[in-house]
Amino acid sequence: MNTTEDDLIDDAFRAEIAAARARTELEDRIEPRAVKAWYDCQRHLVMFEMKNGCVFGFPRPEKVVWGLSDASPEQLAEVEPIDGGYGLHWEALDADLSVPGLLFNLLNMKAWYAKWLGGAKSEAKAAAARENGKKGGRPRKKAAPPKRASRRKTAQAGD
Repeated sequence: MNTTEDDLIDDAFRAEIAAARARTELEDRIEPRAVKAWYDCQRHLVMFEMKNGCVFGFPRPEKVVWGLSDASPEQLAEVEPIDGGYGLHWEALDADLSVPGLLFNLLNMKAWYAKWLGGAKSEAKAAAARENGKKGGRPRKKAAPPKRASRRKTAQAGD
């Protein structure tokens, strides 16, 4: 009787494989990954195409990315995606860039998110602001009363 690979794999292992495939499929849809990279000599831009078809470029590396400032156009042209598209690599320069990190910094995502996430609005929030406005605005925080120096009672003091 010949045993096949399926006979050796138990149900728990099959479930782990299915879960890993589902995670990979989700990451493929949402994670920024480069599928192609090149250097545009005419515009002096390092370009990369994302898995979803979007194309990004960033200006002269010495203005944005340290470590590539002494690179010639020929060296910059030798860029390639690595690690499934999570990075850009220059073999001759021994330089790597993270695609998600690059996009995060180039698009100034931290400031952008702060602007949009800090501006959350709801009807309840607007109604509370209107009520506070009728009363003269947001209530002031009351200052805490100053702390009094306390006297410790000790056995020597006779208390």
